[in-house]
Amino acid sequence: MNSEIYQQLGISKKVFDFGEEILKGLEERFKKIDENAEFNQLKVLKAMQDNKVSEACLLGTTGYGYNDIGREKLEAVYASVFHTEDALVRPQITCGTHALALALMSNLRPGDMLFSPVGKPYDTLEEVIGIRESKGSLKEYGIDYVQVDLLKDGSFDFDNIKKTLLDNSNIKLVTIQRSKGYQTRPTLSVERIGELISFIKSVKSDVFCMVDNCYGEFVETIEPSDVGADMVVGSLIKNPGGGLAPIGGYIAGKKECVENAAFRLTSPGLGKEVGASLGILPQFYQGFFLAPTVTASALKGAIFAANIYEKLGFDVCPNATEERHDIIQAVTFGKPEGVIAFCEGVQAAAPVDSFVTPEPWDMPGYDAQVIMAAGAFVSGSSIELSADGPIKEPYSVFFQGGLTWPHAKLGILKTLQKLVDAGILSL
Repeated sequence: MNSEIYQQLGISKKVFDFGEEILKGLEERFKKIDENAEFNQLKVLKAMQDNKVSEACLLGTTGYGYNDIGREKLEAVYASVFHTEDALVRPQITCGTHALALALMSNLRPGDMLFSPVGKPYDTLEEVIGIRESKGSLKEYGIDYVQVDLLKDGSFDFDNIKKTLLDNSNIKLVTIQRSKGYQTRPTLSVERIGELISFIKSVKSDVFCMVDNCYGEFVETIEPSDVGADMVVGSLIKNPGGGLAPIGGYIAGKKECVENAAFRLTSPGLGKEVGASLGILPQFYQGFFLAPTVTASALKGAIFAANIYEKLGFDVCPNATEERHDIIQAVTFGKPEGVIAFCEGVQAAAPVDSFVTPEPWDMPGYDAQVIMAAGAFVSGSSIELSADGPIKEPYSVFFQGGLTWPHAKLGILKTLQKLVDAGILSL
């Protein structure tokens, strides 16, 4: 690769050469990622063909959205890909947190208990649950919450999980977060999620198990719904939207769970029958079609980042050689300047707002200032090249996305350049 074009984009020859040396050892891993992407691409294509997606499905509706064939077919496609009884895929679901809140609030009732066997949930769910006080939380509606933390080595605390299930007869729903969120624990593989669900069901067979699938779709060739999850939930401005969906979320799972969510999203008596798709269906369909290959590009970027920063002596999670189960790469700098410089590099590599300098701010739903870098075509889209992190110890940054591998590569090199220029590290 000629380094001249990279130099035009602000990458020094020294930084470029360092990156090229790292890439020499990643060919076999990238080949495996491409094989998974091929399988998942064909899986999505088959679902579209099996459900007879037609040109009429792309037209959309207005008003109430009655008899929206495109919306109904899209949800059938999602159900086919995730191997579930039903799915709810709507632009009226505004984000991943909204999708998760919807799934929880519609399938829990006053007096029920929510249980997390994998420790604390993602920051924005703390207010949904009521761990941090907020209007309209589950806690306000008389829904209790209990959690069992992972053991120090990241494994499940099966003894305490069993005890919690047996001691609390009102546990109705178990929530399992696949990705690490703003933590440095391992992301859960689909296989491990299946083992956990199997154990939970063996102790208490009547509970629903919901998996927060954000950032995990299409990373493996199977999904949590293939190993016993009653619901899988995610955001369309992450993996399954393929970078084209401008908004939206999904809930795929058992018909009962999905129907409950639909009645909560719209209104009792209306459910899935209303909700106009407007002109958004082409992006939803095409984004889902592209999602496996877009996810593969993001995975390559995450692995490239891990290998670069581990080589430079920083703690990275996952490490340079671990198997991947989501697209997120954490790098711990131990000081805020590292997090900020990294995010500045990602922003400077963006196609949109590359001239903007990201700064930490009091973002809603978080207990510390957060810095976010995302010069994206879709605002806040984290399947596009992006990075963020809370400005608090241990000062870790979380990198994800990249619609194409070349863009992800540039983004990582740009972060390295910013850190070198700031004197935080030297090559």
